[in-house]
Amino acid sequence: MKTIIAKSIFKFISLGAIIIIFIACSKNEENSNDIVTDQDGNKYNTIKIGNQIWMSENLKTTTYRNGDAIPNITDPTAWYNLSTAAYCDYDNNPANSATYGKLYNWHAVHSGQLCPTGWHIPSEAEWNILEAFLGEESLAGGKLKEKNFTHWQSPNTAATNETGFTGLPGGFRSSTGAFFNLSYNGYWWGPETGSDISYARYHYLDFNIGFLLENEDYKVDGLSVRCIKD
Repeated sequence: MKTIIAKSIFKFISLGAIIIIFIACSKNEENSNDIVTDQDGNKYNTIKIGNQIWMSENLKTTTYRNGDAIPNITDPTAWYNLSTAAYCDYDNNPANSATYGKLYNWHAVHSGQLCPTGWHIPSEAEWNILEAFLGEESLAGGKLKEKNFTHWQSPNTAATNETGFTGLPGGFRSSTGAFFNLSYNGYWWGPETGSDISYARYHYLDFNIGFLLENEDYKVDGLSVRCIKD
């Protein structure tokens, strides 16, 4: 009798252990995120926010996913005169791109070839979904910004990075070819054009505001890029 009871208890414990392991594995699988590799071999961490999967790093590729090279334009006059795709490093210093990613003009975004296969530039509607999931625009910015002052200027208002998005202040290159706002603002292109044929839409984060903001500016500006999974 004791043997039968002991065997039953053992089976019950074993079954319970299997169930716990199954639940743990399922949870890990649900929360696990892929490593994505671009055409240059750069690897990116990703993060699930709501039902969306985002890269948690800014894009660094110098090559479209079809294998074509993206021109690197350093000269400010040449940058100003662009009507085709290009990228640059902030201050034309590749060391900045190691942290903040490359800066791309909107023509590179519009190519449809910038993100790795299976990924794309997030639309305004997809940014709105992200914002809604995080509560509202006044709450979203802080939840998306990297914490502390390693890269952001003080006060880095409301920054918690609770999403793991790790938004960084990569600054931008203006239509004149000059560079501005490294450590103060992070800007990310969207695919939509603006109110004028020479403008396009973008979202941005600010060191002094906890909002997720949006605006439009010249397509020739150089901004950061984040990709979202198809």
